[in-house]
Amino acid sequence: MFELDDNELLGYIKEDVPYFDITTYIQDASEKRAKLEVFTRDEVVVSCSKEAARIAELLGCEVLTCIPEKRVAKEGEVLLSFFGPYEKVHQAWKLTQVLLEYTCKMATYSKKMLDEIRIVNAHCELLGTRKSFPFAKRLCIKAIMDGGAMPHRLGVSDSVLFFEQHRSVYASDAEFYAQIKGFKTRVPEKKIVVESSEFEDMKALLAHGADVLQLDKIDLDLLKKVVAYRDENFLHVKLLVAGGVNLKNAKEYASTGIDGIVTSALYGQGMANIGTRMSIL
Repeated sequence: MFELDDNELLGYIKEDVPYFDITTYIQDASEKRAKLEVFTRDEVVVSCSKEAARIAELLGCEVLTCIPEKRVAKEGEVLLSFFGPYEKVHQAWKLTQVLLEYTCKMATYSKKMLDEIRIVNAHCELLGTRKSFPFAKRLCIKAIMDGGAMPHRLGVSDSVLFFEQHRSVYASDAEFYAQIKGFKTRVPEKKIVVESSEFEDMKALLAHGADVLQLDKIDLDLLKKVVAYRDENFLHVKLLVAGGVNLKNAKEYASTGIDGIVTSALYGQGMANIGTRMSIL
């Protein structure tokens, strides 16, 4: 697992503390020391706790406790605690809390969705799309991975995926099908993934050598038909479902025997219910 480096964290700090904290500055309490505890009001999967702890350290505080990432924290449990100069603890306060609120929510939702999937399909992966928060991809990817999901695509440079928009350059579907063999020759180490929503198109793509089909906004009846056809004729091809899949219906889709669920739902669930307690030492 990767970690956000100090340069990234310092940039995050600078957004919120570009110069100094004017509120604590006018209190004239720089000689005081304080302690902050960040705790959860719900059961959550912990994410980015190392980064939160490092933010406190970069601001001159000393970390007392930090729950490991990927661990399930119970209601009321302290995720992170640190102490230091009163002004510095205040600067680290919301930076650490908000970071944990967003990442723990994404990690928790990811784990819940993956748990639902695995009840009915032990071989189906949960895949997060590239529709993460703008300017926060690394944070979002780390959070969903802490919850057990995997990134679907880290960007357009790492994988081949043909959408309808890519196919519009060809005069016909037949012309596109004829190009698949050439695509495989040009990038021999990559899989050729094609999104499709029509059964006859899916059959043709399978016949012409597509490695993975991404089935967009497909209803369950058609999905079962496609899985049965794949299993009977092209068992080596992987099937992904994308579009409109979330915690409420993931189990239904996974039960059909697909290989992966591609979703953006992991990123848009809001913030975990995380609170803080500050005390003067």
